[in-house]
Amino acid sequence: MQRVPMLFPGQGSQSVGMAADLLAAGGTAAGFLRTVNDTVGCDLLRIMTDGPDGTLTETRNAQPALLAHSVAVTLALGDLGILPGVVAGHSLGEFSAAVACGALCPGDALRTVRRRGELMFAAGREIPGTMAAVMGLSAARVAEICAGIDGVVVPANHNSDSQVVISGEVAAVAAAGEALKAAGAKRVAPLNVSGAFHSPLLAGAAADFRSFLAGIPVADPAVPLVANVSAAPVTTAQELREGFARQLTAPVLWHGTMERICGGPDRPPVVLEVGPGKVLSGLARRAYPDVTFVPVGTVADLEGLPAVLAAAGSHPAG
Repeated sequence: MQRVPMLFPGQGSQSVGMAADLLAAGGTAAGFLRTVNDTVGCDLLRIMTDGPDGTLTETRNAQPALLAHSVAVTLALGDLGILPGVVAGHSLGEFSAAVACGALCPGDALRTVRRRGELMFAAGREIPGTMAAVMGLSAARVAEICAGIDGVVVPANHNSDSQVVISGEVAAVAAAGEALKAAGAKRVAPLNVSGAFHSPLLAGAAADFRSFLAGIPVADPAVPLVANVSAAPVTTAQELREGFARQLTAPVLWHGTMERICGGPDRPPVVLEVGPGKVLSGLARRAYPDVTFVPVGTVADLEGLPAVLAAAGSHPAG
């Protein structure tokens, strides 16, 4: 058995065709994927494998699709004897991380993120909002400029030391973007999202989600989960549940999360990004060049992983 830090991607990493090879390969991962439609109450597998892209990208579909893919890969990793040592997930990915560390069962996690996605999708229709990625300014400077803009606009994702996503009302985000460029931002890129996630505009959805969470069993994590809302390890079910509830309106402290996992003197030799895409690996490689970040989302990735881990010298489970 090997223990390896695992990261789980959030919304935006989905793509048509996702998990199709895992489904075709059979085994534990495919067995789980075949339960997904009944769990979420729609033909999510068809949307994942066949699209169309516009339907998959809808928040209410993208969130359970991403979790389903990440959990399937986690199960396949377990079959290979590869277990998490510490986990973290970007926004939606935190629920995949919770499954990996034993705090949520896969079925409850699917139902939870389906409801989360429905609430966020509805909030975006009721209170229009948007998000934009800001490159080249510090989080403190971005927060300072946002605070001076009329309307609601706040830092939403602290992705790295030079990338912050802002979120809020459409006009306020546009005004903040112009002010940020004037202040020296290298780029301000609008994001294709259906609402102002991780901002005060989702307060109503957050309240409804908190009520929903009250009926979901949550266990203490078996290994530490570094939480979005604090960038600190969570070790109890109550802390984890509270973080889930706060996520919708609180910023994702991803840079702090990565510093917690990879920024100390005892850095892990290998970190896995478990699920579709390689967004998190791309962000991290620039900041931690002495850590090997390995995206694992396909059957081919899984087949090549033992050799990658052996070459990088990952630690056996203790």
